[in-house]
Amino acid sequence: MSEEPAPINLTNHFLIAMPGLQDPLFEHSVVYLCEHSQRGALGLVINKPCEIDLKGLFDKVELPLSRVDLQKTPVFFGGPVQTERGFVLHEATFAPADQPEHPVYASTMVIPGGLEMTTSRDVLEAISTGSGPRKVLISLGYAAWGEGQLESELGENSWLTVEANARLIFDTPVAERYGQALKLLGLEPWMLSPDTGHA
Repeated sequence: MSEEPAPINLTNHFLIAMPGLQDPLFEHSVVYLCEHSQRGALGLVINKPCEIDLKGLFDKVELPLSRVDLQKTPVFFGGPVQTERGFVLHEATFAPADQPEHPVYASTMVIPGGLEMTTSRDVLEAISTGSGPRKVLISLGYAAWGEGQLESELGENSWLTVEANARLIFDTPVAERYGQALKLLGLEPWMLSPDTGHA
């Protein structure tokens, strides 16, 4: 009796759009996968800035933004789901030693591999005063795949996958993120033809 193949888990990986991926929402995109299981996947596009910057976003939610280094940072289009809602991808935060089992913020997904994704307003309040995480990427909306959907797209060569690199998310200029993600695989954009790929 042949065994079922083990399910792949691409949590804490990048999805890199292949040239053949024609969906305008995702073409030329790099997606950071926050969660991937047999039930589906959830991720944030990390290389599609919106027209609003963090100063504008914090003005909208009526919070001051004391961190000068973040004021001109773009807010990103994280994906087509819940685009009116903010998602904060950030470096891991450490709970006080006397409460290690309690996350620092009210609604945080701890991602195996070191990053966290928070959706509660308290993280914005902490960032606004300078006490929040130092490295952040804030998006509006997220990308989601239902059960088996991402695996099917991988089978169609829509995406390349590679283990995520936090420096690429937080420190690499936006325009270079696609090319730098490919470099993690030893590839350059010109090497990709719309007809080839691997998952």
